[in-house]
Amino acid sequence: MRSPEDLEGFDGEASSTSMISGASSPYQPTTEPVSQRHGLRGLRCDRDYLRGTPGRLKIAQVVLALISFICIETIMECSPCEGLYFFEFVSCSASVVTGVLLLMFSLNLHSRISQINWNTTDLVNTGICTFFFFIASIVLAALNHKKGAEIAAVIFGFLATAAYAVNLFLAVKNWRNTNRQQNTRQTSDYIRARTESREVDNRPEIQRLEG
Repeated sequence: MRSPEDLEGFDGEASSTSMISGASSPYQPTTEPVSQRHGLRGLRCDRDYLRGTPGRLKIAQVVLALISFICIETIMECSPCEGLYFFEFVSCSASVVTGVLLLMFSLNLHSRISQINWNTTDLVNTGICTFFFFIASIVLAALNHKKGAEIAAVIFGFLATAAYAVNLFLAVKNWRNTNRQQNTRQTSDYIRARTESREVDNRPEIQRLEG
């Protein structure tokens, strides 16, 4: 039989062995919380984006488009109704799509879906909304029946058009600057590579070794 001292030693060895095996085991209980913390960290609100010009313009676009939609929805009677329906569709679509883009950029969700070029998507959406909001506002103003809701919808429609137009101007300017920088970088890399190749060809040491 084992003595009490041997049992104590055996228990100590077992506990130390379990601690070592637990430390070396890949199934650690802290694995899931760590991944969850990383996931929550990716969903944090980007205050710098919301405080910047793009974020403020996005917020203004969503608010103005939503107010325009609410104003047009309060109209119960219309004749003809084509202009009203067109303005309703444009304001609703612009508020939804721009709102989704605002959430994607403000919560850093766009960084998780790298397959989509979000800057180009935002540029296309801004251009389309600028054009159709302008057309819808003009049509609604031309068919205006001098009702308060229609006048308010027209006013907020033109304000939304202005917000989208400013965003479009800044986006196009940023896109041109980015392309110019990329072209300049590629040109400088090409010139550097050509210069290095010429230096290698003109070195006498290499020419003597080749001879």
